[in-house]
Amino acid sequence: MSQDSAAKFEYMDALSLKKEPFFFMVDFEVSELIVLPWDKILDQGIQFHFPSKQIEQKPAHQSRNLGLTAKPQPIESYKKGFDIVKSNIMLGNSYLANYTCRTPIETQSSLLDFYQGSKAKYKVYYKDHFCSFTPETFVEIREGRILTYPMKGTIEASLKDAEMRLREDPKEKAEHYTVVDLLRNDLSRVSNLVEVDEFQRIDYLKTSHKDLLTMSSQISGTIKPEFDAKIGSLLRSLLPAGSILGAPKDKTMEIVRQAELQPRGWYTGVAGVFDGRDLESCVLIRFIEQDRNS
Repeated sequence: MSQDSAAKFEYMDALSLKKEPFFFMVDFEVSELIVLPWDKILDQGIQFHFPSKQIEQKPAHQSRNLGLTAKPQPIESYKKGFDIVKSNIMLGNSYLANYTCRTPIETQSSLLDFYQGSKAKYKVYYKDHFCSFTPETFVEIREGRILTYPMKGTIEASLKDAEMRLREDPKEKAEHYTVVDLLRNDLSRVSNLVEVDEFQRIDYLKTSHKDLLTMSSQISGTIKPEFDAKIGSLLRSLLPAGSILGAPKDKTMEIVRQAELQPRGWYTGVAGVFDGRDLESCVLIRFIEQDRNS
């Protein structure tokens, strides 16, 4: 973690202790962090739409058709990273690793078009950088309690007996059990009386290509006194998000860095809003980034 990021986590503590609302974004490596008081968000080219809080400008025009052409990397290139991850799992260095790669796309639409035209639980737009339309919560804080909803396991909703097949699939079950255990352990760093309130809930998710069923759970705890009203310190103890990294965190981070061809940057980072009392935050998946060389 850079000195600049550490200072910004302290700044978040100062704001939350004073109950001053702010928006934040932190990248996957926890090396770049943006913290903006409420009245500075639009000035920095950022818009967001969360379930209970939004700061965004009205569309200046009707969004065009959001067409795109994807150009996935060759299978040989993907397999090199995959084999690194697989060999480390076989050696016992990791028991869950989230391996990702970039997919170039061509489109006539802008990042703002995608932001305005997409539908998701959480949306974030950062001008000239990226947009994200993500269903995945990182953590919520409500009345002194912290909650998270690990999401692992997906199947096409149209398949016969889709819900039963998702619940009983050995791979999906193993991943879900592992990430629930990981996040239960993460929450125990900052809270007491950690409990799995709901396990293997099936949610319906509509996308532009197909309808999906996803599997999630709910975990909660009571925030420890030393983290009360210190949003920066609390988040610093939890990052990076375990659901998009793996377990154990430190070793799996080494594996992911070795396997993936480029740093993730803002992708799979975390964004959130503190309203002076409660916190909403999300993991930045379903993500389109501007090519800085275009």
